[in-house]
Amino acid sequence: MSAATWIASSAILLASLFSGTAQAAGCRDVAFEDTPFTVCEADPATDDIRLFLRDDDGRLLGTFENVDASLASEGRRLAFAVNAGMYHPDRRPVGLYVEDGTERARIVTRKGPGNFGLLPNGVLCIGDGWARVVESRAFAAEPPACRYATQSGPMLVIDGALHPRFLPDSRSRYIRNGVGVTPEGRMIVAISNRPVTFHRFARFFRDVLGTPNALFLDGNISRLYAPELRRQDFGFPMGPILGVTVPTD
Repeated sequence: MSAATWIASSAILLASLFSGTAQAAGCRDVAFEDTPFTVCEADPATDDIRLFLRDDDGRLLGTFENVDASLASEGRRLAFAVNAGMYHPDRRPVGLYVEDGTERARIVTRKGPGNFGLLPNGVLCIGDGWARVVESRAFAAEPPACRYATQSGPMLVIDGALHPRFLPDSRSRYIRNGVGVTPEGRMIVAISNRPVTFHRFARFFRDVLGTPNALFLDGNISRLYAPELRRQDFGFPMGPILGVTVPTD
């Protein structure tokens, strides 16, 4: 498939996914091959996209419910939210973490164990009115001005190519979630609703969602909060949380 054909077909597929809701943050269930997914979309130019870790008193938020409660004083609530990357046992982020312009954890560019260290990994960077997924070493060489940023790994899609370590016949299947940004600048989050390989998950971002760069967020602890779908995944307290907020009215 040529690059032009891929871009055109991806645009058609994406438009069909979000027809009628393209201007608003929201979620819906879709299927790719034999795997069901939930996909959520937001526009950094118009939507309030943030990362959450602790409240104003320094207490770990850890749950979607706590994040929602913390927003009440602003007259806002979560439109949707997901876990936003990997964390240490005390819930500190693994790798770069920037919240409201303040760097709270430094970027890690060396190879290491586990999915995070399966290079190339990457950074979701949210600026004023825009969002990008950037490979970590490229990010470190020329850091963008991120208001919010979270590092995770591995990258799912790098400049339109799948991560070179992903195998079509892999037996490693987990519930997985990730994030990508379309060429038009819209942020798309997806979570598999059944265990899926990295290869299929990455192809879903590239071939269906049309994101030339996409980042894996996590596997075993992947969770989604999507009130319009009456969905709130529960579990142990999380580290960073990626959320889109809207007015409560």
